[in-house]
Amino acid sequence: MTIERVSILINEKLETAMLDYNTDTPTIQIKLESGWTKKYSGLDIYECLGKIIKSLPDVKFLCKGAKINVRPSSMSSQMSCGIMAYEHKLGIRASRKDLVNIFQYDDQDIINDPQMQTDFFHRWLESLKNISHESKSD
Repeated sequence: MTIERVSILINEKLETAMLDYNTDTPTIQIKLESGWTKKYSGLDIYECLGKIIKSLPDVKFLCKGAKINVRPSSMSSQMSCGIMAYEHKLGIRASRKDLVNIFQYDDQDIINDPQMQTDFFHRWLESLKNISHESKSD
C-alpha cells in the first residue's frame, strides 16, 4: 500500500488526511487527524476517492481528484489505476500535458459530490462536438 497526504478543510480548519491506497485491489483507507478511519473500494483509485468525497460532504478535499473538471480516461484508469487523470477544459481536447495526479494539491473548483465531475465531463464532451462541427464547416 502507498500513503498520500492530502490537505483537507473541516469547518474551515486545515487538516491532513492520510490516504493509504492499494492499486492491486483498488482500495483507499482514509484516516483523519481525529483518528476516524474507513476503507473504500472501487474500480480504480479515482472512484475510491470519489466515494470518500461523497461520504464526507462536510470535508473539502484540496486535491486534483476533487476538482470539478478532473477525470481519468479509460486508458489512464487502466494504466495508472485512476491515479493519473485529465484536467479538462471546455472546448479543448485533452492532451498529455493535461494529465495530473489526483492527489496533487489544488484548491480551485473543488466539489463535494462526484456526480458534478460526471456532469462536467458530459458538458466537456458536448463542447468538443461543437468544435468538431465548426471546423468541418470551415
